[in-house]
Amino acid sequence: MTYDPFTRRKFLSGAYGMGTIALATLLKEQGLLANAPMLQPRHYDLKPKAPDGFGKAKAMISMFMQGGPSHVDLYDPKPELTRLDGKDFPGDIKYDDAAGASREVMASPWKFKKYGQCGMDVSELLPHFSGIVDDVTLIRSMHTGVNNHGQSIYALLNGTALGGRPTLGSWITYGLGSENQDLPAYVALTDPRGVPVLGVDNWSNGWLPSLFQGTVIRPKEPRILNLDAPMSLKGEAQDRYLNFVQKLNKEHAEIRPGESDLEARIQSFELAARMQTAAKEAMDLSQESEATKKLYGLDNPACAEFAARCLIARRLVERGVRFVSLFTGNQTWDHHASIATLLPASCLYVDQPAAALVIDLKQRGLLDSTVVHWGGEMGRLPVIQNRAGGKVNRLKVGRDHNTYGFGMWVAGGGFKGGHIHGETDEFGHHAVKDVVNHYDYHATLLHLFGLDAKKLSYKRNGVEQTLVENPEAKVVSQILA
Repeated sequence: MTYDPFTRRKFLSGAYGMGTIALATLLKEQGLLANAPMLQPRHYDLKPKAPDGFGKAKAMISMFMQGGPSHVDLYDPKPELTRLDGKDFPGDIKYDDAAGASREVMASPWKFKKYGQCGMDVSELLPHFSGIVDDVTLIRSMHTGVNNHGQSIYALLNGTALGGRPTLGSWITYGLGSENQDLPAYVALTDPRGVPVLGVDNWSNGWLPSLFQGTVIRPKEPRILNLDAPMSLKGEAQDRYLNFVQKLNKEHAEIRPGESDLEARIQSFELAARMQTAAKEAMDLSQESEATKKLYGLDNPACAEFAARCLIARRLVERGVRFVSLFTGNQTWDHHASIATLLPASCLYVDQPAAALVIDLKQRGLLDSTVVHWGGEMGRLPVIQNRAGGKVNRLKVGRDHNTYGFGMWVAGGGFKGGHIHGETDEFGHHAVKDVVNHYDYHATLLHLFGLDAKKLSYKRNGVEQTLVENPEAKVVSQILA
């Protein structure tokens, strides 16, 4: 027999525990406590869940061009800039970097043409995008109004200009789970040139259970570390070991109900074991045909790296992954100077793979159920930045930030094809027609996934939290098929 003295600590612990349960039960019986969390712990998992309503979208691939692609040089041509090139800007303008600012108007140095049956204007810098315009909606009237990178990135990713909140991918996986339990529901594919601005905040679960955080897949091999078991644990030995650990985890969790971080950690361990086979297969591009590799540009050194990530993204959603984010390197599109050389290089890096992704999804019958997004957190101003005085060297100047009117494109998942939505003013500075705020964009995306922006919520500190908090947010029905 083992002698176990009934200590004062045990007595107080037991009394406190019994008292708490009794109090919670009493309050609930009297209608003063809607839910007794100790009695009804919440459980979270990534099993597929039915949406609130009918939604065409089942998955999303977001290509986030951090830094701010210049819309007036890519897909929003402004003849007025050509007419006033070199002259003073004729109105008020909002600078972000006043020290490097000027009022000198700068016309786009690149030519535009109309493409597709929709007649969309596209710059010569995006020859491959010009081939898919009839499959995309180009939104020319995006607006966040928070004129720096971090705040505008937060606005587009988590709904506000503040950090610490769940990102769009976390909300969608929270609402719908995943169709594949052997792969992460939410994946972030980073650039080998550097992590994006704000780092892990770009795929953060915020205060949602950590189960809904994005899983990073490395830009170089091995894309996921430690997938292979050590030699001493391969085969049956590993199976026995994992079964034993699973039993211990289950027992540990049962006496700690409602510990969402613990549940998430256990589920992530179990997922890691299942990924040993599934993840390798999903990222094995050798299975793709030569024609597909060529379509994406894997044979082109200028874009091969981004091509590989786009192809991995397609393979992931094809296997049931719910949300995939692709990021370009830190501030790759932030062209305050030397825009004449840096913007063409940025376009060359992503144009062919991004267009190929849409073409490939369409050929495989996946575009109707997969939202594809391409865009950054801002556009650029219509005036020269870093004008050094005297004769301006157009090869060295750039454009400052502009979050008051900029563009991005979306395709598939219930968006219209061959559609241009909204307008900026004659200079491309402000969105002036059919403005799409970041919260409108989020409400529209959730709608396409069959989720109600007002109902998709998480109770935190007694308050129901949502992705879309602005009461004026609307579903932009004009861009829906």
